[in-house]
Amino acid sequence: MKKFKSGFVTLIGRPNVGKSTLMNHLIGQKIAITSNKPQTTRNRIQTVYTDEKGQIIFIDTPGIHKAKNKLGEYMVAVAERTLREVDLILWLVEPGTFIGAGERHIAEQLKQVKTPVILVINKIDTVSKAEILKYIDAYKDILPFQEIVPVSALKGENTDELLSVMFDYLEEGPQYYDADTITDQPERQIVAEMIREKALRSLQDEIPHGIAVAIDQMKERTKGNIIDIDATIVCERDSHKGIIIGKQGAMLKKIGSQARHDMENLLDCKVNLKLWVKVKKGWRDSDFLIKNFGYRNTDFD
Repeated sequence: MKKFKSGFVTLIGRPNVGKSTLMNHLIGQKIAITSNKPQTTRNRIQTVYTDEKGQIIFIDTPGIHKAKNKLGEYMVAVAERTLREVDLILWLVEPGTFIGAGERHIAEQLKQVKTPVILVINKIDTVSKAEILKYIDAYKDILPFQEIVPVSALKGENTDELLSVMFDYLEEGPQYYDADTITDQPERQIVAEMIREKALRSLQDEIPHGIAVAIDQMKERTKGNIIDIDATIVCERDSHKGIIIGKQGAMLKKIGSQARHDMENLLDCKVNLKLWVKVKKGWRDSDFLIKNFGYRNTDFD
């Protein structure tokens, strides 16, 4: 009988290298939000992959970067602390031979921990096969990696090989979650993140960092398989509020209708979503408001 293996694996990398896309692909359902803007992920998101070999609990961390405010400091502290707590680290990078300051900063963090590291070169669908060998060669001496695995998270290329390699480095262990569990995130938090994702994708570059989403109410109706959700998008400036709402409410309507579609897939029922927009100036530098919007740093105080 084969041994059942299990363990905790974190995905790290600079913002926007495809960590959330890879995790969503591996577990087969969208949990972590994705967008082409940096700093999309703010909390540690725990998702679960189970098959006959074993169980992998993925922890998707915020991207490691130089912090500019309290929210940024919180995000970096969460990411760096996670490195010491897990059984295996996946470091995602984009294809390239130039190793910039951001990557070198991460390499320095990884040198300080004993956790084994697998380098994952993502987005290989954007380059030729011959070039991939050059990128492996450029990275192989920056750290003593256990393995280097090229993948395309978007297209699902070589992701089965990546899973197989991860199980090679995990020990025999218990099944922490039921086989059908895919996340430990409360539904309210996933729903809030879905709204934030649609806002990130629809709005101009300068606004998204300054928004948070609070779920004011999430209530199932007694009849008709419908959930009523009231949510507030919080921004930092009055001018941003106008942009989020849009001309005659068009932008808010667009964000709401896209988010509702994802929610209905997740919750498997009809969703009646109502959105509001509020201004809370400087919330990203307020400990109270950061915690109020679900970014809790009590774990590492």
